[in-house]
Amino acid sequence: MKLNKEIISYILFGIMTTLVNLTVYVLLTSVFAWHYQVATVTAWIAAVLFAYFTNKSYVFKAKYSNIFLMFKSFGVFVFYRVLSLLVDLFVMYVLIEIFYINDLVTKIIANIIVVMFNYLTSKWFVFKESSSSS
Repeated sequence: MKLNKEIISYILFGIMTTLVNLTVYVLLTSVFAWHYQVATVTAWIAAVLFAYFTNKSYVFKAKYSNIFLMFKSFGVFVFYRVLSLLVDLFVMYVLIEIFYINDLVTKIIANIIVVMFNYLTSKWFVFKESSSSS
């Protein structure tokens, strides 16, 4: 039962994180005419900050005995999110530059892949002690 609740919470906050990512991306590309790669990185930063605090507090319910452990957790979280950013940028590049798929459609496809990658890395590497002990 706990795993199902965790997955449902992750999906809910994953959708919200994706909305943060897409909203920032669309705002930057449509309103400010930023290049899609710069907008992708900026949207990623906003989404990572939102995701860390929601995943820590609501999905995996991580509690830390000191500030060092929280910063360590944040560092590991950011490391895996950097890997997912590289996946995101790779998918964006291939689908836009090689297959000429619309950038917003591509962004949605990339986000689906990234959300799955992020759940697995958060579950297995970032919040593993907290999720196994609760």
